[in-house]
Amino acid sequence: MPNAENCSLAELETAMRCTPRKRSAMRMLAIKTLRLGVDFETVCSIHGIGPKTLTRWIAAFNERGLDGLIERPRSGRPRSISQQDIGGVTDLLDEPQACEQTHWTGRKFHGFVRAELGYEVGYSTLMRYLREGNYRLRVPRPWPDRQDEPARQAFCQRLEALLADEGVDVWFGDEAGVEGDPRPRRRWVQKGDRPRVTKNGDHVRMNVTGVVCPRTGEAYMLEFSHNDSDTFQAFLDETNRDLSLHRPRNILICDNASWHIRQDIRWGRFEPLFLPAYSPDLNPIERLWRIMKAEWFSDFIAKSQDELIARLDQALNWLIARTQHNQHTCRIKTKL
Repeated sequence: MPNAENCSLAELETAMRCTPRKRSAMRMLAIKTLRLGVDFETVCSIHGIGPKTLTRWIAAFNERGLDGLIERPRSGRPRSISQQDIGGVTDLLDEPQACEQTHWTGRKFHGFVRAELGYEVGYSTLMRYLREGNYRLRVPRPWPDRQDEPARQAFCQRLEALLADEGVDVWFGDEAGVEGDPRPRRRWVQKGDRPRVTKNGDHVRMNVTGVVCPRTGEAYMLEFSHNDSDTFQAFLDETNRDLSLHRPRNILICDNASWHIRQDIRWGRFEPLFLPAYSPDLNPIERLWRIMKAEWFSDFIAKSQDELIARLDQALNWLIARTQHNQHTCRIKTKL
């Protein structure tokens, strides 16, 4: 019989409710039933087990208490695909053209592995194997093929030299557009639900011009209805007036937009330096725009220009105030 000193009936009930495994709960219920005075044969009949099994459960309980009733993870059956074969399978994932495919989806790849390679493996098992190999399903980023690699390398070398100069601060500038009805983001819903967001077709838009210093995390941003040389000059004038620049030289890195490269632009205390063509990845302020839109404009619908401006005011104040986070977000990469 189970040793009543190992635990109380209340502790048994609590353990039954908390255990994540059914088998463990069934063992605890059998011990509880015996403790309540039900005879040995009846308990075996209730749980559909033999006397040897119940005797083993009682012995484990008497020896280790509740811990003796908790089922340990089992090793399971051998893998359908060996570790050696996984390498060959993932090679096909990297080169879909070798299998006369333009791309792989999870379902398509699983069907190919079963039908063409003859592996009897389930979809979830194959996906687990791929995750163990550090594979993830990602949407490719659009990327221009017109980049001048020597120019990019030369820019990175020059940027590295500027960063090493104690008398220079490097700033990055850019513009971003904010829509009143941005594209909805994915969300968790119950199976069968069809979530909706408002989309009336009204085109409400604002533009933001900003600069950020990755060394300090300091940022300065202004809103405009549009972007051109006049608005950019107004932004530079306000920035020169309001910003406290801490070092003798301040380099402002911008892209090659037409209003940036005009000869009559008055840069004030900034020295312009232009990014190589088609190189937004070298401008860390782009990451701030993505964070702002994700945090403040996901599924946000503005019914008027004033409503969008009010929301944008909050977003920019939040972005400017997070200086320490900006330092981390805008880390400068000088290696391609």
